[in-house]
Amino acid sequence: MRAGIGLVLTLALSAGQIACWDASSKRARAAYVTTGGGNARAGRADIRKYGCYSCHTIPGVVGARGLVGPPLDGIANREYIAGELPNTASNLMLWIQHPHQVHPRTVMPEMNVSEQDSRDIAAYLYTLGGRD
Repeated sequence: MRAGIGLVLTLALSAGQIACWDASSKRARAAYVTTGGGNARAGRADIRKYGCYSCHTIPGVVGARGLVGPPLDGIANREYIAGELPNTASNLMLWIQHPHQVHPRTVMPEMNVSEQDSRDIAAYLYTLGGRD
């Protein structure tokens, strides 16, 4: 009988967790799929690790009020990345990893961002606006 109560309690808690997912959680799950496994939470930490916040205004990242680069809110809804590339996950990851391959005279620095970190950063950025 106790095992049955535990199972019912576990199922009820799981259902409650599913019911409590908010829009940002849905966006994080969608970003995970879109980027092929990007972790939005890790991406937010990577934004601080690589110093992206010093040049960009990025919602949800403490101190990210930079004015050198464009603000990154709503990037998921933009048509182009860096005015050059169609906005796809693979293009965003390319831009994050190797901006000078895309636009040789860009002021965005090459930061030696790893492939996984670029995937995670892209996932976080894609949570900043819905991908319809």
